[in-house]
Amino acid sequence: MFKLSSLNLNGIRSAASKGLEQWIATTRPDCMCVQEVKAQAADVQGRFEQLAGLQGYFHFAQKKGYAGVGIYTRHAPSDVLTGFGVPEFDAEGRYVELRFDTPARKLSIVSAYFPSGSSGEERQQAKFRFLEAFYPHLLQLQAEREFILCGDLNIAHQPIDLKNWRSNQKNSGFLPEERAWLTKLLRTNDNPRGLVDVYRRLQPSATDAAYTWWSNRGQAWAKNVGWRLDYHLATPALAELARAEHVYKEQRFSDHAPITVDYALAL
Repeated sequence: MFKLSSLNLNGIRSAASKGLEQWIATTRPDCMCVQEVKAQAADVQGRFEQLAGLQGYFHFAQKKGYAGVGIYTRHAPSDVLTGFGVPEFDAEGRYVELRFDTPARKLSIVSAYFPSGSSGEERQQAKFRFLEAFYPHLLQLQAEREFILCGDLNIAHQPIDLKNWRSNQKNSGFLPEERAWLTKLLRTNDNPRGLVDVYRRLQPSATDAAYTWWSNRGQAWAKNVGWRLDYHLATPALAELARAEHVYKEQRFSDHAPITVDYALAL
């Protein structure tokens, strides 16, 4: 069984100070995708290149203390790719891909951090540009290989993916355009080759248990007024290998919860 975790750290130094490495050692994922590292190479060197025996690979933002993604892995990759070829967003450290290729298969694990548009219209427009550029990249990647993308998408797809969906229909993260983008990406009867939302494949009707992010305001975590923003998106063949999932709401390393999926897969 291949255990794959994902977590928006909201700062690797902060998450580490709250017991992240001990949780990894206890949970023992084979691979862990992280987002919002909020550090540069010099900050990671000598401190966070490895966690609980997993080797880390990173794509850092040029701006200090901002964004950044990584993947920690128990298995050595055959190749490491950073960025997806769009300078605006590659400068922000939003994409790292580890390839685990063999003569018999092409397989990638991707950690991605989608922009948030919640700070204002300028960043919302950047988010739309990201979505427009990222969609063809994912299509091209799928044409070449099987993959699982883990990450903070900053989009809640359906009303069951957030507590107060009616009052959030005009807010970033639940805008009709964002939700439509995700619908277009995912497998449907009209799009049988689309990617699969793995959590929803395993838990098609979960509501409160599905949330992975809570605002720091208004006791949102205590009241479980949350959003499901963190995903495993997989090519159909890999999604069929998903056996079990777990959202670790009780772990408070950041304002997000880790989400883990077990796949019947050998690297």
